[in-house]
Amino acid sequence: MTRTNFNTPKVARMSEVFPQAVITDNYIFLSGMPGLDPITGKVTSDDFEDQTRQCFLNIKTVLEEGGSNMTKIVKTTVFMVTGNDFGILNKVYGEFFPKDAPARSTPQVMPFPAGILISVECIALL
Repeated sequence: MTRTNFNTPKVARMSEVFPQAVITDNYIFLSGMPGLDPITGKVTSDDFEDQTRQCFLNIKTVLEEGGSNMTKIVKTTVFMVTGNDFGILNKVYGEFFPKDAPARSTPQVMPFPAGILISVECIALL
């Protein structure tokens, strides 16, 4: 099995320590992807819905640049700072997965740095 670290300059990197994704023979594994603006590298706003939407736009970009797409996601893990935003999350999630949504886990976590309210990692087929 081959394993390749993958990054695209079209999405701001959370850290230089780990890649945006790892590509194997059949899968692409995305690291936690927050709602960072691709140009400024900062959170889009302090609004959960804005950050969530940007988060999934970033995922879409990394997947497409890595040779996959949103319809090939089989599992997401959504890390949220507050449990009060499930309605907003489900609304935005439905925009990106209108049918055949992938499996999902959604743990609540301690606050992220830099005002990040959500981060999503996923696994997709190539």
